[in-house]
Amino acid sequence: MPRPRVHDLDHVLDVAERLIVDEGAHGLTVRGLSAASGVPNGAIYHAFGSAAALRGRMWLRAATEFLDLQTRLVDEQLGTSTTPEPDAAVAAVVAAADALAVFAERRPEGARMLLSVRREQLLGPELPGELADALLGLDRRLTSEVLCRLALALWDRRDGPSVEVITSCVVDLPTALLGRALRQPTTGGTAPITTDLRTRLAAAVRGVLQLDPPQNPAPHP
Repeated sequence: MPRPRVHDLDHVLDVAERLIVDEGAHGLTVRGLSAASGVPNGAIYHAFGSAAALRGRMWLRAATEFLDLQTRLVDEQLGTSTTPEPDAAVAAVVAAADALAVFAERRPEGARMLLSVRREQLLGPELPGELADALLGLDRRLTSEVLCRLALALWDRRDGPSVEVITSCVVDLPTALLGRALRQPTTGGTAPITTDLRTRLAAAVRGVLQLDPPQNPAPHP
């Protein structure tokens, strides 16, 4: 018997990202994905199991690639030191904030998908347990490898207020300042994030970091 055709699953996920970005969270169906990718419905179901699992795999792939990149950029600034110099710690936060722009250069559709579609719109209670666990693990990695690590590097703290300030710098500010550009159609396959936008993002991050985080409020007696 002839061997079954092996389809490129990364190609399928690439097309899925594009459909999500162009048509919204509800624009991704197995039938539409089959037509756009040239991969039969049966092959898609065989590879992913369900539409929910397909959406989960798509999100997990892009989010993991982004977090891996963000972690490497932080590593480049902090090195192996447990007590980095203040300038290096600030540079690491700036690098973590700029990770979205770097990721958009390399994976424009993945970056646009992560930014323009809320995770809750794609992932529901029908998500397979192993994918839900993997996403939870990714959240824990973000907290420990980026947010808490940067808070410790800057202030030797990893409490709620310090992590909240880091979150503002590496999540909220990039989303606010780069979001409009990323939601525009790509130009030649590249997300239109200008050098000026990235410079302003870095300046905004440095401005936020000029103030130390507030202390945790004292517990009531």
